[in-house]
Amino acid sequence: MMNAAKPSTTTPQTGIVQQTVYSVLYSISFAHLLNDMIQAVIPAIYPLIKESFHLDFAQIGLVTLAYQLTASILQPFVGLYTDRYPKPFSLAVGMAISLLGLFNLAYASNFYWILASVSLIGVGSSIFHPDSSRVAYLASGGKRGLAQAIFQLGGNAGSALGPLLAALIVVPFGQRSVMWFGIAALIGIVLLFNIGTWYKTVALPKVTKAVDATSVGLSQNRIIISMIILLLLIFSKFFYMAGVTSYYTFYLMDKFQLGVKDAQIQLFIFLAAVAVGTFAGGPLGDKFGRKYIIWISILGAAPFTLLLPYANLFWTPILAICIGLLISSAFSAILVYAQELMPGKVGMISGLFFGLAFGMGGLGSALLGTLADHTSISYMFEVCSYLPLLGILTGFLPNVEKGKK
Repeated sequence: MMNAAKPSTTTPQTGIVQQTVYSVLYSISFAHLLNDMIQAVIPAIYPLIKESFHLDFAQIGLVTLAYQLTASILQPFVGLYTDRYPKPFSLAVGMAISLLGLFNLAYASNFYWILASVSLIGVGSSIFHPDSSRVAYLASGGKRGLAQAIFQLGGNAGSALGPLLAALIVVPFGQRSVMWFGIAALIGIVLLFNIGTWYKTVALPKVTKAVDATSVGLSQNRIIISMIILLLLIFSKFFYMAGVTSYYTFYLMDKFQLGVKDAQIQLFIFLAAVAVGTFAGGPLGDKFGRKYIIWISILGAAPFTLLLPYANLFWTPILAICIGLLISSAFSAILVYAQELMPGKVGMISGLFFGLAFGMGGLGSALLGTLADHTSISYMFEVCSYLPLLGILTGFLPNVEKGKK
């Protein structure tokens, strides 16, 4: 069983335990790595299924949309439900559903079977993310930005490993080799059952005694406006990320005539930068304030995104690394900022923002795929390059952290 080094004490300002439970944080982060590595198989095999099933870019976008919608619509409801009725072992159940989706994806023989398979993986993800983010919050001991950064680091590392492993396993050995990722799902089920045991025996008995419902001293209208701004920032970040994640390999293959494997490696490099940036954003937000990290992360990425469509093969990966490092640091800061803006609703906020992240990504992938079909993949990247300019809206957010100006 997982436990902190010192006896846990409850406090309304820090969550459930005053002592940061690093063993739980690292474990839930690794589970996030496994979960998102499985998810990353979906875009990583796009070149393979596009050729095998003779799909166009719009159909590729629909595959992402099917996955992202099932992964997004349920999340706020799952989070709201588990806020009221915690289900410690739902995490393991979600991973089991993802395993079923992987099995179906490996044996899918037509476009509609693929849609059903990725939808199952999406349902598993919709169960995993809200409650796993809640576990990170409960184990944070007040270091919320750091806890979310550790949690998100696992997810983004998994997203980076997915395309690399797909390039090494799925591309040379074909669709059926997707089942090898089932090993990761099985490991995840065991790990999440162990985390569920800690949740049930250590955190759950204290949940109803340590609900953080501290007011931030803002009017209801100000909170609503702030939430709308945060949603627009989520839109700009994940629409852009959808374009890169889904179509960066096609962009490199089209513009620079790279092979599938080389393009997948370039995608891995970008996603690795995303993982590093995600980890940095959390503790920096704890130290300097979430608002300023959000500002620097999104608006600061704009010069690099605007240059990317015009760069040569030497500068393209360099700019992509800069974009990945900057734009990825926003999500942990946005999520914790929203939790502090509406305290006492950790599960619902986590589910809402993870759900919107997936939903925006899916919608963006579908629309951008259609745009690429009707114009070109290069033009699509030019259009996307303006999205981070929405980061200027961060200036209208209030300061909800004490001691941060």
